[in-house]
Amino acid sequence: MTTIDFAETELENLITHHVGNKFRDEKCTLSSEESNIDNSTKEYLLKYFFTSVKPEELYAFVHSVKLDMNEVYTILRGVFSGKKKFINSSQDIAKLLYEQSLHPKIQEGELNIAYFKNAILDGEPLDAIGIFKSESNIPYLKMNSQRSKFSINHDFGFEIKNIDKGCIIFNTNEDAGFKMVILDNASRAAEAQYWKDQFLQVRPISNEFHQTSQLLSIAKTFVTEQIAKEYEVNKTDQIEYLNRSIQFFKENDQFDEKEFVQDVFQDKDLIKSFKRYKGEYQQENEIELSDSFEISAQAVKKQSRVFKSVLKLDKNFHIYIHGDKELIEKGVDRDGRKYYKIYYEEEN
Repeated sequence: MTTIDFAETELENLITHHVGNKFRDEKCTLSSEESNIDNSTKEYLLKYFFTSVKPEELYAFVHSVKLDMNEVYTILRGVFSGKKKFINSSQDIAKLLYEQSLHPKIQEGELNIAYFKNAILDGEPLDAIGIFKSESNIPYLKMNSQRSKFSINHDFGFEIKNIDKGCIIFNTNEDAGFKMVILDNASRAAEAQYWKDQFLQVRPISNEFHQTSQLLSIAKTFVTEQIAKEYEVNKTDQIEYLNRSIQFFKENDQFDEKEFVQDVFQDKDLIKSFKRYKGEYQQENEIELSDSFEISAQAVKKQSRVFKSVLKLDKNFHIYIHGDKELIEKGVDRDGRKYYKIYYEEEN
């Protein structure tokens, strides 16, 4: 399990640029000097940079042709080695981000680039570089006490608990694209993919968190989308397969594909279908999954939220199914109305 500790991390350098949306002809304004920070503010700034970091999934820089052709990777490698100056390199990074800010929904914002000392990754103290973009500039009220009254005015700023986009790159594993964590509060939106795919060009490192997440995702899409195309299954059968899938990961520390498919799908034809679907998914998405790996409890917890065992009946009823599907009977009455009959022993 990956661990990250910023308790003793020191901020060595910081510079701030303004990066607009190139599609809307907004400006990219580059600073030529490092940002001023007083000591009382530094604590809040570090909290702003680090609070949203989740260590479960690590990423690395990649390129479809050659890693050295990834421009952000090449710039950072020069900064870590001392061959490139921090300010000039930060300006180059801001320019690259501006060139990728072409989606109409991308917001302009402040780009902070920071150099850290003593960031702990898996017990090892490392230098690290943070790239953070702040977009959500919100109003806040300031109430100042005077002699006989208060004066109330407002200003604009960024919430400490919520950074919009960011990444922290650790100076380790250089030849394989470094190791980094990604922060993106808008990662589900199509316009936000530019941060990871076009600007940074990164791919998840295949650790236990990534393996667990991917396998559960494959199982879910296979059950909810693929099975119905090949077999005649009803909703209760699909929910049963979903329940068995997530239960296997909750009850085991180690994933073994043979045990998984036998426990979940049981039927030989269904097992063959799943293995074929898994192979096609890996090929299409260019990922590698082992037949055996350590299960990540964090990934299981995260994926459990989307494994919904809900049978939706028109707009009137939602039935949550967590157990034996044999206790549910489906039918049609004499008037043609569809029904489910549910058997139980006691009411809680």
